Amino acid sequence: MDDADAVTATLREDPTMAALVDRYGSLDVMPADDEFARLCTSIVNQQLSTASAAAIHERFVDVLGGDPTPDRVLAADEAALREAGLSGTKVEYLRNVAAAFRDDERTFTREGVAGESDAAVVDRLTAIRGVGEWTARMYLIFALGREDVLPLGDLAVRKGIEQAYNDGEELSRAEMREIADSWRPYRSYGTRYIWAEYES
Repeated sequence: MDDADAVTATLREDPTMAALVDRYGSLDVMPADDEFARLCTSIVNQQLSTASAAAIHERFVDVLGGDPTPDRVLAADEAALREAGLSGTKVEYLRNVAAAFRDDERTFTREGVAGESDAAVVDRLTAIRGVGEWTARMYLIFALGREDVLPLGDLAVRKGIEQAYNDGEELSRAEMREIADSWRPYRSYGTRYIWAEYES
């Protein structure tokens, strides 16, 4: 059984998730080619709708003159970044992240954290001002490709679980964790299906 089959077989043990797998087909959890650029995307996306985040991200990349690198972010003109739609706070957060990566990139890259638990990586990331729990968990899933992350700090994940499992009625985080237990060790994949359903 290859990895994709193992993921599908595990998720299918949950009848609700089995229906989502049938509906959306195979969804991947893959590490990003560039962890820093992916982290910048998560910071830009904080508290924004998908559409406005995409537009602001495009303008952010234009201001940088290419894909985000620590040096480009640190050299970018603050007024131009603000004009691109970033708040002063987000500009500060992006610069904090850029400085941390520039000073010690290996501390955060996939190779650098290969032997570390998800919790240890979250602790390391959240030590950077501007990287909260939500951003750190997005980093685990989308930058590092970690397979067993359940980001309950994400509103769409919570609403999506309530929608799929409880007719949209409220559930406690403990109840959500219990529901997601059957997705282990592939909760990141389960999360992707919940997002797909919530956004459909």
